[in-house]
Amino acid sequence: MRQVLLHEGSRQLDYEIRDIVKKAEALQSHGQKIFWENIGDPILKHAVVPAWIKEILTELVNENATYGYCHSKGVLETRQYVAQKNNARGGVQITADDVLFFNGLGDAIGKLYQFLNPYSRVIGPSPAYSTHSALEAAHSNKEPLTYNLDPENFWYPDLADLRLKVKYNPNIVGILIINPDNPTGMVYPVEILEQIVQIAKEFNLFLISDEIYTNIIYNGVTTKSLSEVLGDVPGIAMKGISKDTPWPGSRCGWMEFYNRKADPQFDAYCSTLENAKMVEVCSTTLPQKALPRIQEHPKFKEYLAERRQEIADRSEIISKLLSGIPYITFNKTNGAFYNTIVFKDGAINDKQSLKIADAKIKQLAEEWVEKVDAPDKRFVYYLLAAKGVCVVPLSSFQSELRGFRITLLEENKEVLQETFGKIADAINEFCTSDVNEEVEAHIS
Repeated sequence: MRQVLLHEGSRQLDYEIRDIVKKAEALQSHGQKIFWENIGDPILKHAVVPAWIKEILTELVNENATYGYCHSKGVLETRQYVAQKNNARGGVQITADDVLFFNGLGDAIGKLYQFLNPYSRVIGPSPAYSTHSALEAAHSNKEPLTYNLDPENFWYPDLADLRLKVKYNPNIVGILIINPDNPTGMVYPVEILEQIVQIAKEFNLFLISDEIYTNIIYNGVTTKSLSEVLGDVPGIAMKGISKDTPWPGSRCGWMEFYNRKADPQFDAYCSTLENAKMVEVCSTTLPQKALPRIQEHPKFKEYLAERRQEIADRSEIISKLLSGIPYITFNKTNGAFYNTIVFKDGAINDKQSLKIADAKIKQLAEEWVEKVDAPDKRFVYYLLAAKGVCVVPLSSFQSELRGFRITLLEENKEVLQETFGKIADAINEFCTSDVNEEVEAHIS
């Protein structure tokens, strides 16, 4: 071409969560049954949308206004509702003008980083949620900036690590929190949130809190939303209806701007995000209209409580199957519907494998592992080929730790037991396979 077409940051746009699907589909063509644990889609795992929600949507489909454009920021009545829900918590107060709707949080996350100065960086947690880390890195043409979550301390953030990185990198303008966290399932304790706010205040930063899983917290754990701990620091909360309704195909998410007048540059940044949405005209009308009707329905709270308990029960089942394995560090989750399992130092290497009976599938697996340099990817590819379980390697989440992420979404308890029984067996076999090979070589 006459000129280089691609932005340098485009090399950061790798998404293993979906890329691994191609490998799973290749195995399916050879007759392998796949247990999907790679993506947080409740519908894929047989979650059933309640009849009362479908009735609300049916009513809206029959309303002619649903088919038109809405305000560029979003449906006014829904924005007023969202602001009212926030204000009832008693923290930072907002109006409908501080609420901006997007076509899903993926759209919102893309815009969040797109209009920052390329030299301005947002530091986020590691293990990182790929959409945030990839798009932040893409905008800056640099590797993602991260602070560590500690698997030996319930996945809580290493605040000393965060503070040092903020102190000695003046390009950092914002701190990202994902609460509850994806991929670890950790819920930020209130005292840790308050300390992060103090770091932001000390270094004149703004805060971003991805709260898409805010309605999915269980096991008696509590936290607070960003607006409740923020004080006078500028901030943005990101929310949506895809996980708790569950309705991921709605592509309906929004931002809430807090204390935007506290800093003129932050106010201008928020205005730019609004202008970008205005250029697009608006986000999809129907799910916005559905949001207040769903959340104010008399059955909604009961439905949420049932969903939380179901996920907590699955968390307990998975814990019983995996927590006693000596090769891994395991933390029971308290929020969202993910768990990240970490291999202990020295537990995995580039010589280990799993037995695969089918010759064609074995050949595929060997072709895949030849191309990887991270042992957790090696494990994940062998797990997929040998057991049919599709998970995501931890090395794909901007982490130096080695492990993998799973979901807590399987509705069928028998399938759940089977899936995680397979994972437990695979961990034990994989982590001892190099020893077995040495013994077999010695015998022969």
